[in-house]
Amino acid sequence: MRAITVPGTEGYAEDAAWLIPRYESVSFVDKYRAVSHLIPAAPSTILDIGAGTGVDSSWLAELGHDVVAIEPVTAFRDAGIKLHPSRRIEWIDDSLPGLVKIAQREKEFDAVLISAVWGHLAPDERRLAMSNIVPLLKSAAVLVISIRHGLAPANRRVFEISADDTIELAKSFGLEMTLIARMPSIQPLNCQAGVTWSWLAFKRSYAP
Repeated sequence: MRAITVPGTEGYAEDAAWLIPRYESVSFVDKYRAVSHLIPAAPSTILDIGAGTGVDSSWLAELGHDVVAIEPVTAFRDAGIKLHPSRRIEWIDDSLPGLVKIAQREKEFDAVLISAVWGHLAPDERRLAMSNIVPLLKSAAVLVISIRHGLAPANRRVFEISADDTIELAKSFGLEMTLIARMPSIQPLNCQAGVTWSWLAFKRSYAP
């Protein structure tokens, strides 16, 4: 029986063999340098949506955080479990925009990270995703989203998204932007191709 591809993950399973070592070569500190100061300092609960091979989740777990790593691509999830075994990381086969499995838990988090995922969602999917993300945020939580700008591989479903559109979408769901930063890609091939990233951070503008 052929596996069903989650919309937005097209091309990743096919490219997993060379993407896994590429993901593993990028450290959390380098990737998140624009927003790392916003990550809670005290041990917290963190949701890593689109966790890939778990590099970010592992770094957070080593700091004492309890991390739920959501990753719909089986090859990445299996690699993460093998490469980054930790009792502080729970892996879940779930995905945006629905987040069906994590929503069923009715659990809130101190931080939600969505790195290199947002651009795979169509406009209606982004609105649905935001509606499902906001209930997962504690009243003082931080939401971090990174948005890719530039050419993408032909076998991926990628939309060019502006930071302003995402800020307005978040605002419509009661979130306030606390940071915006435009950064070059830290991966050499992407950097050579002119790929840049917008990093956005949000908090609730009112109590739930």
